[in-house]
Amino acid sequence: MKSLLTYLLLSFSLLTPASADWYVSPTGNDTHQGNKSHPLRTIAAALQRVSPGDTVFLREGSYGEFVVPKQSGEPGRLITLKSFPGETAKIDGTHLQVKGWKQALVQVVDVDYLQFENLHVCHSHDAANNTDPEGIYIGGSSSNISLRGCKVYDIKNDCLVLDSGDDWRSAHAILVLGTNNEKPIRNLLIEGCEVFDIHSGTSESVTLAGNVTDFTIQDNEVHDVENIGIIIAGGDNLNPGGDISVNFARNGVVRRNRVYRCTHELSQDFWSQSVSNGGAIGIYLCGNANTIVEQNEVFACDRGIGLCSESYKLQTRDCIVRHNFVYNNVRTGIYLGAYLGFDGLSTKSCYIVNNTLFNNNQKGGQLNGTNNYLKVNDRDNSSEGEIRLSELCEENVIANNIIYAVTDRDIYIRKYTTSGKNNFIGGNLYYSPTKKNHKWMWDGKEYTDFASWQQASGDLTSHFDRQPQLRSTKAEHPDLHLKKSSPARGKALVLRGYAMGTRDIDDEPLQQVVNIGADQ
Repeated sequence: MKSLLTYLLLSFSLLTPASADWYVSPTGNDTHQGNKSHPLRTIAAALQRVSPGDTVFLREGSYGEFVVPKQSGEPGRLITLKSFPGETAKIDGTHLQVKGWKQALVQVVDVDYLQFENLHVCHSHDAANNTDPEGIYIGGSSSNISLRGCKVYDIKNDCLVLDSGDDWRSAHAILVLGTNNEKPIRNLLIEGCEVFDIHSGTSESVTLAGNVTDFTIQDNEVHDVENIGIIIAGGDNLNPGGDISVNFARNGVVRRNRVYRCTHELSQDFWSQSVSNGGAIGIYLCGNANTIVEQNEVFACDRGIGLCSESYKLQTRDCIVRHNFVYNNVRTGIYLGAYLGFDGLSTKSCYIVNNTLFNNNQKGGQLNGTNNYLKVNDRDNSSEGEIRLSELCEENVIANNIIYAVTDRDIYIRKYTTSGKNNFIGGNLYYSPTKKNHKWMWDGKEYTDFASWQQASGDLTSHFDRQPQLRSTKAEHPDLHLKKSSPARGKALVLRGYAMGTRDIDDEPLQQVVNIGADQ
């Protein structure tokens, strides 16, 4: 038996090609063999030599070239591009010219089974209209692509003045755009990466759009970026010719990320000219489907988490936002619905459950002064609320959230207009340390009395004016975990199992009796 097993293993090893390691160094030479002692000079030279299962090690230093893989790996035999252990390799665009659209420092188009590990992708700028500097672009039908432990930074569009109404200012740290109607980008992993110092104009730092499915974005830090941090979106803007039945990102998870300081304040020289000034969002779901946003910390952004649609073709639908800490955001903590006055599609059948919101809505919104859509005073126009519902929200659930209002101008939940229908609110815990904060708005009308709010909104199962006993409510560095004596313990409504999930903000399993808020 032993000899037969040995024979079979030997036969298998003979059938499986051996994997090779390739080495690249800024002091190497492309005429070299590419081994550790005699490295190549360019990444391009290594990528011309790789086969499935191979690894390309980049030695310490900067590489001023576009990285464009053409060879795919295979199942179980990925092609890997990584920094040599203990060293930092930078794919550096300092001396590269970037013009037009989709010219990224790393370009992965219609190739499969690749992974990038512990690389820096950085320093790509342009100041012209209609240019999109990018760190990493994954496009076409590329599948089984992994980004692990990478840092993407200093990717900027520095244009300040647009010449015409048709001009745009854009950049992306990571852009994933599925443009093949028949074959989606599938099995994408972005894990343990850091994205920062991005001037993306009206675009976003990390974007998934178009025909993309089965993705995981987890354990990353996205911070100090000019506009939206992470967006999961429809493709009708970036891929306008796509089949509408598949032209949207779906069936994925955004988990355990820290997203902070996504704000237009980082580039007021540009945003002060815009009516959208102050609207940067930490995590944004827009025209996508079946996406879970869980166990994230989102703070110090213009807005925290958004579930919206800017489309006449694609709704934001069947998404779940659960077990997140959302705090110290300048305007609303979590919001749903289309822009005010928009008559396209909006947010449907989404769950906002078991989140802890604290001290959001610190400044006025974008509705100061005269407003054609609301018949309320200017003070109310400028307060978006801890949770905000705009236009056309349908069949959404807002339940089991701790909503802790701090500032005198805060509002617990605000529904702006009478549009939308069949939304359920219940099982939340509302608290403010001052009674000045006891405000809700429903269908554009303000309520300062809890019983009146319940009658107007149908919120019959929430808890009011009970101190949730968070560990710390220090304004800049709160600890939103619950003390053992918290009245939020064991008081959550029982919802469908898939809506509440199985693990809390700390990745600990939910117990049989569930707490209100993100901490179990």
